Amino acid sequence: MRSARGGVGLLACTAGVALANNYAVQPALGDVARDTGTSTAAIGLVTTAALAGCIAGFAFLLPLADRAAPRRLVTGQLAMLACGLLLAAAAHGPGTLLAAYVIIGAGASVSAQASAIAGRAAAGERRGSAVALVAAGMSAGILLSRLVGGALTHALGWRGMLLTFAGFVLLCAAGAWLRLPRDRPAPTAGYLATLTALPGLLRRYRTLRRAVLTGSLWYFAFSLVWVALTVRLAQPPYGLDAAAIGLYSLAGALGFAALPVAGRLSDRFGPRAVIRAGMGAAVVGAALLCTGLDRPAVTALGLALLDAGCFTAQAANQARILAVDPRRGGSLSGVYLLLYFLAGVAGSALAAPLLAVGGWPAAAGAVLGALLLAGLLAARRERPVRSPAGSRTRYTPRAPRRGSGTGAGWWTRS
Repeated sequence: MRSARGGVGLLACTAGVALANNYAVQPALGDVARDTGTSTAAIGLVTTAALAGCIAGFAFLLPLADRAAPRRLVTGQLAMLACGLLLAAAAHGPGTLLAAYVIIGAGASVSAQASAIAGRAAAGERRGSAVALVAAGMSAGILLSRLVGGALTHALGWRGMLLTFAGFVLLCAAGAWLRLPRDRPAPTAGYLATLTALPGLLRRYRTLRRAVLTGSLWYFAFSLVWVALTVRLAQPPYGLDAAAIGLYSLAGALGFAALPVAGRLSDRFGPRAVIRAGMGAAVVGAALLCTGLDRPAVTALGLALLDAGCFTAQAANQARILAVDPRRGGSLSGVYLLLYFLAGVAGSALAAPLLAVGGWPAAAGAVLGALLLAGLLAARRERPVRSPAGSRTRYTPRAPRRGSGTGAGWWTRS
């Protein structure tokens, strides 16, 4: 890799393109249902199938980042993602379509592998910036996926849209094969032993437990607010259509723009300070949303602050996790993201019941409460990490020397 920025940039693009495939089909679900003869209730399971595949990828594929050469791992998983897209494009019934989206979701989990690879390879004092850049790519993929997916569907049809995304994925696979390192990290245990050890990582690392708890709280709030907002704005007295509701998602652009700054601040002041600042911004945003949805400008500002706070905290949280043990970054990230996404599922599932029971004030109040709790937990003082020998170390350790088996130094390798 000729430069650190170029290496992380490739991983950021790969992460964004891969993760976009979980969401790009959503504007076209009506067309898909008509063409495949799928009921409205069943077509909604496409999103669930993608999420289930992604969670499975976090559990079973992400730990491979600690064992396999990045070149083979990323290229292989992108090839699997492209195969899933081709299968979905050829589907003529719901069974094939749902199976394809399980594969697509599992392939899209390569976005988390990209984050683990970037964090392991970057020097300790630049880990936050590297992880934040990949997180920015992931956020861009989520933010733009529905817009691009809808435009491509309008121009090419939903099958053409999927084939176009498959082409994007294969371009990323070619870049990964040509640019990512061929050296594999030195594994600390066998694959099955790595999987069985995942639950024990929570018991072993206090930092991981705290990161899981705080991250789950803000992703629970993030998922709840967006589902509740979509449902509420479609109801009287607002009665907005999908296009008008989708414009509110542009408020997330502030969160995307804030990520590079968050990475630099994380390297300078530490992830904990960035998480506290992010939660402070998110709490202010949630408080604005609690005032109601009658003023679109206030709603957009609240969403922008909430998204920016959650995105920046997420980038810093992942940098904090990878700093615990860069050699096991894939396993640590796998545990974190598995529980993180399950919390998001819980937030999405509770949105409609909260609206039915107490309307928008109940949903917004739950979001504010979760973010306040996350902020209080983030404000608690954390004991310093100890090295394996028991000596106290800085929070973010130095990058290992070249040849130590962790992959450090490959950014600057020609």
